[in-house]
Amino acid sequence: MNAKFFTLPKERQQAILNAGYHVFSKNSYKKTPVSEVAAAAGISKSLLFYYFRNKQELYLFLWENCIRATVRSMNAYHCYSQTNLFEMIERGMHAKMHLMHEYPDMGNFAVRAFYEEDPAVAPAIHESYKAFQNADAKDALESLDPSQFKDGLDLQMMYREMYLAAEGYLWEMLRHTPIDSHAVEQDFDRMIRFWKQLYLK
Repeated sequence: MNAKFFTLPKERQQAILNAGYHVFSKNSYKKTPVSEVAAAAGISKSLLFYYFRNKQELYLFLWENCIRATVRSMNAYHCYSQTNLFEMIERGMHAKMHLMHEYPDMGNFAVRAFYEEDPAVAPAIHESYKAFQNADAKDALESLDPSQFKDGLDLQMMYREMYLAAEGYLWEMLRHTPIDSHAVEQDFDRMIRFWKQLYLK
């Protein structure tokens, strides 16, 4: 990647990233031409390739920006300093909703990228996500107060069950309609209330 991308004004960087998220969220990696990303960003294809050497580099940069932006937002909302799991989840939800306002198509892109099967990008995405997920789960579980949960509950299994439910929900949303941040927030509020009844003393 050309470091001159980072010398662009922040709003120009964000416009290019949002163009990438928007275009790549509509179709598979293989079927998405870079010319569409350039057109959405209002720049020439040659200029886009000046900042990113090829489509693979652009796509993986978009993915890594998802990870970095998510961690930054989660830290800003103090998600990992909570000892109450559901407070952590609620703060995490609001952190991600904030990201969806900054990058409207990032959520759609991230879910589609997670399920991308093209060998040009899939291995790097899965390796990156695995490292992020392991660190995320470790931080979450280590900060919990076990006394708030029902006796004998396997906290690791509980956390994984909630994680998989959330991932499945987002994938279902992506399959049927563009992600509506307001609807997501309402649905997660209902899921959190359900999990509280199920797991808390």
